[in-house]
Amino acid sequence: MSDIQNQIVALRAELNKHNHNYYVNNTPEISDFDFDQLMNKLIELEKQNPQFNDPNSPTQRVGSDISNDFTQITHQYPMLSLGNTYNENEISDFHDRVHKSIGDVEYVCELKYDGTSISLNYENGLLKHAVTRGDGEKGDDVTENVKTIKSIPLQLSGNYPDKFEIRGEIVLPHSQFEKINQERIKNEELPFANPRNAASGSLKMKKSSEVAKRGLDCYLYYILGDNLPSTLHTENLEIARSWGFKIPTDYKKCNSLDEINTFISDWDEKRHSLPFEIDGIVIKVNDINIQNELGYTAKSPRWAISYKFQAEEAKAKLLSVSYQVGRTGRITPVANLSPIQLAGTTVQRASLHNADIINELDLHQNDNVWVEKGGEIIPKITRVEIKDRDNSAVKVEYITQCPECGTQLIRPEGEASHFCPNDKGCKPQQKGKIEHFVSRKALNIDSLGEQVVDLLFEEGLVKNIADIYDLNYEKLIGLSKSVSKDGKKVYSFKEKSTQKLLDGIEKSKTIPFSSVLFGIGIKHVGATVAKTLTQKFNNIELLSKATKEELIETDDIGPKVAESITNFFSDEENTDIINRLKENGIQLESEKVEILEGNFTNQSFVVSGTFTNYSRDEVKKIIEENGGKNLSGVSSKTTYLVAGEKTGPSKLSKAEKLGIQIINESEFIALLNK
Repeated sequence: MSDIQNQIVALRAELNKHNHNYYVNNTPEISDFDFDQLMNKLIELEKQNPQFNDPNSPTQRVGSDISNDFTQITHQYPMLSLGNTYNENEISDFHDRVHKSIGDVEYVCELKYDGTSISLNYENGLLKHAVTRGDGEKGDDVTENVKTIKSIPLQLSGNYPDKFEIRGEIVLPHSQFEKINQERIKNEELPFANPRNAASGSLKMKKSSEVAKRGLDCYLYYILGDNLPSTLHTENLEIARSWGFKIPTDYKKCNSLDEINTFISDWDEKRHSLPFEIDGIVIKVNDINIQNELGYTAKSPRWAISYKFQAEEAKAKLLSVSYQVGRTGRITPVANLSPIQLAGTTVQRASLHNADIINELDLHQNDNVWVEKGGEIIPKITRVEIKDRDNSAVKVEYITQCPECGTQLIRPEGEASHFCPNDKGCKPQQKGKIEHFVSRKALNIDSLGEQVVDLLFEEGLVKNIADIYDLNYEKLIGLSKSVSKDGKKVYSFKEKSTQKLLDGIEKSKTIPFSSVLFGIGIKHVGATVAKTLTQKFNNIELLSKATKEELIETDDIGPKVAESITNFFSDEENTDIINRLKENGIQLESEKVEILEGNFTNQSFVVSGTFTNYSRDEVKKIIEENGGKNLSGVSSKTTYLVAGEKTGPSKLSKAEKLGIQIINESEFIALLNK
């Protein structure tokens, strides 16, 4: 090997070791900064020496912006579901059935992770496929997305079988779940109901670069293959740990029904202290030979069963319903409750989401309601205790006017929520737009927090996002915010804080156009959509003049988003704000992306299925390098559907219906070499 190749291989090995220490062993040996320095060095070397590219390099953890069209892979071993039980009598029945067939056996009790199941296939120590459960017989190939999960090894170490499969659960830790939901609420998106839904949704995102941002984790607990090192399940787990897998430590071998019940009882108490969700306990026979002897039913193994914890709920009194106004005018009703204890926390509020939920619950004032948390991080009211209701109780009626500005609310067709249309004069909307503009993913002005925005808004200095750039030292120095009761200062602009804010504002003028467009806060234009738009319309003038038809022709832009954009730019106040931002030097233009020319110039492709000579990403890369364009779905704009093995039938059907030319891999190569 050359010196460069040796350096690349050594860097990969070192980064893999640090990844494993940090994400699996929880024993980091270097700082985040030092890790990033090593990673940047490897990225640069790989970029300069593409002949040494490796799909399992640690640089692949960041994911790709290329859209994934998931193909299906048949499981070598069916992924069956476990039989569920909610009481100890059924655990006893399971034990009796095993004992009657086999006699005394050793069991293993494991935590039942509340996430999304995954099957990982390894060949010669390298991750080959990651497949979802699907229908049990076949599942979606999510390999590129799974590569972004840092606790899953891409390359194994030690003495492992040439070929085997390991299964587990992909979970979203509480800390990440709360962070994602805070961001979604801030962006006026519906929060995920629980970590399970969030993990499942994250795993099926179209772009692996977006999956990488979610912070997923994975615990592995079941190995299958022809040449496993041991006939005991627990021994295989411990050996797999040495290969680099994140194997749970919270399992226990049990030899009696009493020991099983004690394990269940202990974890029913301790589960709330875990950094992730579990919804029960899995009981398995430890000996694989006995597992095979007991066999399977059509749906589940006879050698394992799961005990599911009851969802935790408590009764509370509904004290009132309040209504919050978001930056887009969305109204969110919130139930204010008498304090109750749920899952180790005090709960006093529960989201009611929208008017339909209130009507379905038939809420009345002072009702006693049942609140559930369990696997739900966000408390929800599940039912009303009708027998406790006073005959004179008044039904809760959804408000008709904005609680902040009194404007008549509207409910757009097809929407579940009500909105306040007074986006220019409703204070929470005005302030919300400013807070969004200065947030981390937008202009990233960290000295402009919610408290400072409140102060500047109350003083009349900042009423919209363009006003930020009119601030100066004289306007800011000496400003303070105080609490009315005792006059205590909460925030005060002194010389240092004033200069820090002005420096932050000046620095925001270098933020890229895509982040600025996201920060402007056009309805339905999130960070990903903003990036897509700025790749096609590289300045604000082009975007502002785009017709609905031109916008819809852009990948991933539908009629709803297109209408929102054209409505925004048809408003004179909005265009005035954009002009003021432009005058202040904000980046409202991006560098033009160089359009490569080649055999595929002016042609659009949809790539689906699996191929013999290339990966799907390699086919897409070839298309772009030869001047072509990749589309995420078949439409009238598609020139060719490149159909590999296991191409989705819906894509084939749509292509045939639209008269799109369907070509296979060899025809694609011939077209390339034409």
